[in-house]
Amino acid sequence: MVRRRTQLKRIENAASRQVTFSKRRNGLLKKAFELSVLCDAEVALIIFSPRGKLYEFSSSSTNKTIERYQKRQKDIHGISSKGEDMQDDVKEDAHRLAKKIESLEDSKRKLLGHGLEPCSIDDLLLLEKQLERSLSRIRARKNQVFTEQIEKLKEEERRLGEENANLREECGMRPRESTSTRQSDDERNMEVETELCIGPPERRCILKP
Repeated sequence: MVRRRTQLKRIENAASRQVTFSKRRNGLLKKAFELSVLCDAEVALIIFSPRGKLYEFSSSSTNKTIERYQKRQKDIHGISSKGEDMQDDVKEDAHRLAKKIESLEDSKRKLLGHGLEPCSIDDLLLLEKQLERSLSRIRARKNQVFTEQIEKLKEEERRLGEENANLREECGMRPRESTSTRQSDDERNMEVETELCIGPPERRCILKP
């Protein structure tokens, strides 16, 4: 036989209502006690009868449990309010960053020569000055890089020359002469002694330079 579920509604008969209240109250208090013992939970139960009589159960102290509950509610409310404030701040920051990105994109397009139609003469002059400053910095950096590369090449040439000289010395070879020294030797070897004769053949004297 299937047991029908009792429909939950207010009991109209006062005597029956009081009997049901007493039974359910005792059962609820028993369940609260079992929950606190079995699960080591802090339980506080407050019941007011239809006539205003107070019934309560607490695993520790009803007042302390209520204070703990109120404090917890304040913390939750504070966290919720703080979260809402943070969310508003994030939205505001996102909106500000979006505006800034849009402005930077517009400046980038103008520097590339696009979207110049709405620009006034003052805007164009300002844009021209910005480009000139950028070109000046780029050229300065380019010259600096060239200078650094030249210095590195000179240092590499000096190092290779020293290594070459050391290898020649180890092999018993004469050190390689520099270009200027070779040119001086070649000029001396090319000098030719000449004689200058003055007068008739039979009486001429020889003048040497």
